[in-house]
Amino acid sequence: MRRLILIGLPYLWLLALFLVPFLIVLKISLSDIALSIPPYTPQLDLSEGWAGFRAFVAALDFENFTFLTTDDLYWKAYLSSFQIALLSTLMTLATGFPIAYALARAPREWRPTLLMLVILPFWTSFLIRVYAWMGILNTEGLLNQLLLALGLISEPLTILNTNTAVYIGIVYTYLPFMILPIYAALEKLDDSLLEAAEDLGCSRISAFWLVTVPLSKSGIVAGCFLVFIPALGEFVIPSLLGGSQTLMIGKVLWEEFFSNRDWPVASAVAIILLLILIVPIILFQRNQQKQREAER
Repeated sequence: MRRLILIGLPYLWLLALFLVPFLIVLKISLSDIALSIPPYTPQLDLSEGWAGFRAFVAALDFENFTFLTTDDLYWKAYLSSFQIALLSTLMTLATGFPIAYALARAPREWRPTLLMLVILPFWTSFLIRVYAWMGILNTEGLLNQLLLALGLISEPLTILNTNTAVYIGIVYTYLPFMILPIYAALEKLDDSLLEAAEDLGCSRISAFWLVTVPLSKSGIVAGCFLVFIPALGEFVIPSLLGGSQTLMIGKVLWEEFFSNRDWPVASAVAIILLLILIVPIILFQRNQQKQREAER
């Protein structure tokens, strides 16, 4: 009995926090906008019994999903979000791998302190950190003042309210999610493999690309998924750091829900976004399963 309870609790957790909300959003995406509270119809009236339930199901349709295919805004938002998330993931990888490598090669007594410094930004509110970047990147911010003082520029740069600011915000925010899994993979790397590669004639650079990088593949894949998946639906960073030309699906969702009050269309957008995210999530789970099987 205890075993069944232990097995059932995670599934009950997923049912309550994932499946039920998903079904609610799916139902709203099949509804029609209405001037009511909540702002969509039909509503299920249990007092009408089975006849009311059949009428409720009959009133649901895929009109909102069809509408998404007729408006360029939505597919452009998905495409732009994918592009920003992909480039941000690559930039985060290019920044995070050297840091993770340095952590794994640092003296063992220094590693806990260095890891604490990586995790330290999480001790501050995410929203406060994004607002701090607004102060750094604006035309009168710290970055422009520093560059002007060093004589590297003659007039302030326009960074805030551009895609560049969005990339900076995403890379900064999700950098620890890239560093930690790569560090976990590199920290378990056997140094004797590198020594053997060098004994066989490889230079240090060749040994790095032929031994270190392939053996850290699991950490790289995990880090890329941990960055790409949340970056694809990011809302706060493009809203605060990006300009009016920054088009991401998270901003579209917010405008449909709170500005247009079109919950059915917004729910349809969210359902498609979730289906898109399921693909990398499944790939991530398969990668983790392969990694566990390889360790056995």
